[in-house]
Amino acid sequence: MRQIAVLPYRTLGLAVDAPIQILLITSRETRRWVIPKGGLMKGLPPHSAAAVEAEEEAGVLGAVCPTPIGSYRYRKRRRSGASVWADVDVFPFAVTEELDTWDEQHQRERKWFSLADAADAVDEEDLQALIRSFGASEFRAAASPARFIGAVVKKTGVNTMFAWFQKLLPQQSHFFDLFEKQAATLVAGADALARLAQGGPGRAQHIREIEEREHDADDITREVLHAVRRSFLTPFDRSAITSLITTMDDAIDEMQQTAGAVDLYEVSEFEPEMRDMAAIIVDAARLTAEAMPLLRKIADNGHRLHELTERLVRMEGHADQIHAEGLKRVFKASSNSDPLQFIVLQEMFKRLERVVDRFEDLANEIDGLVIDHA
Repeated sequence: MRQIAVLPYRTLGLAVDAPIQILLITSRETRRWVIPKGGLMKGLPPHSAAAVEAEEEAGVLGAVCPTPIGSYRYRKRRRSGASVWADVDVFPFAVTEELDTWDEQHQRERKWFSLADAADAVDEEDLQALIRSFGASEFRAAASPARFIGAVVKKTGVNTMFAWFQKLLPQQSHFFDLFEKQAATLVAGADALARLAQGGPGRAQHIREIEEREHDADDITREVLHAVRRSFLTPFDRSAITSLITTMDDAIDEMQQTAGAVDLYEVSEFEPEMRDMAAIIVDAARLTAEAMPLLRKIADNGHRLHELTERLVRMEGHADQIHAEGLKRVFKASSNSDPLQFIVLQEMFKRLERVVDRFEDLANEIDGLVIDHA
């Protein structure tokens, strides 16, 4: 049996290392702690069906990323007494609203847990491991990334002597603080963009928040560029530092451009594919926030950083597919009846795609650092 589920999460605060909480609910019969899940629904993609289950079972709304973070297996007991294996695909779900009333509120209990407590609360070992690996604070570097790094060195011919020499230099923690601060602006901007894409009365406030985050990112970028010029010793090559911080700045710039287009064209309703792309942006920002602290000890964390960048690249490919399918659908629906509306929708799709593209660029920048320094 195949099922779908969401991992509902929220971040406490705007700092890059802010704690992440996971929402669990009790099952109706055994009263054990589980995540919202259910079966596939006809006419809905898997992640959308999972979001429906989250609203019905846990009373939460939010941005569900169309790219699953993993899967787990458990024994599902039928009413007849028989049990079958169920494989569950799990989608990250950034909670933006908790409802006061929902369909199954009298049948289940819901509760927020820390990552560690949530992992201990569920029974399935695969789900425990998935929850533990979800946040940066829970991550422990892989013991030996040497196989991956060795393959990269063999393929690229990286100057290993330079990487060795860099390890002898004193670390400039100020740069890492700024990297992490910049990642926090991406997370806040992406969250506001997802809330904007969901529609509703807060449209102007969400646009304003994205603009403010873009200004914050500009300030951080200038501070890094000034620090690069003033510092004799830097943790990475100066051009690598410049590329990393400006690529993150480009991502928040594209978010601001998207919000500006929403304001310019007075867009109040968003296509389902646009909401999916916004959810991918939310998860991409979360992965970026996880990656930045790992750069402090890049030699130990190279393997995990590569895992994160691989996921970012996969998400960008998924976003391209969603973009193409959504654009094709709205073209068929509006090109003949309302060509102007299609032009507006086309522009919105293009803006969102550019945001996701910048996260792929960021993944490439991080991979380059891993190659040179891990």
